[in-house]
Amino acid sequence: MLYEEFNDFWDVARKRHIIFFYVGYFSQHVVAAISETIKARLDTAGAAGPTRRRIFSSFVEMSQNIMHYSSDTLTPHKQSDNQMRRGSFCIGMKDDSFFLLCANPVASANVGLIRDRLEPLHTMTMDEIKSAYKKALRDETPADSKGAGLGFLTMARDASEPLEFEFVQEAHNPGTTVFCIKAII
Repeated sequence: MLYEEFNDFWDVARKRHIIFFYVGYFSQHVVAAISETIKARLDTAGAAGPTRRRIFSSFVEMSQNIMHYSSDTLTPHKQSDNQMRRGSFCIGMKDDSFFLLCANPVASANVGLIRDRLEPLHTMTMDEIKSAYKKALRDETPADSKGAGLGFLTMARDASEPLEFEFVQEAHNPGTTVFCIKAII
């Protein structure tokens, strides 16, 4: 029975062309280990150098978002380094492209702020995204950001299509919403 359960999961992953999947708590050590695995998997998948760079860059941004903003944490919320927070990450292939999916719980009160940062990226051209990225590099870090405020811009710059995202209210925890984001590279 155990093998059958595992095999069912493996069949779904194979049919969806998943080359890497992780769910659990993210920390710098976990991200470093995942990075090595992703590099090896992308090599065996035949990803070109520039594509590998964009995938890896987006993976780092998604991981940082989980470690900085996931509301499910094993470390104190006030702790600024060595964060351990829950999320999930997946890389797969569809046709000639790779997709990256990331999900993590966030405080429902933060949904509007996240949405306000992502929605403008849907209507921006690649030149506008690159210009906004350069501007963000010169500007001060936003007060509500634990990084330089470049994460979504970096992912949008690296993606070949507009970023997709959604928010799903957790049924068992009304103050928590799951934030999902997808990048096609």
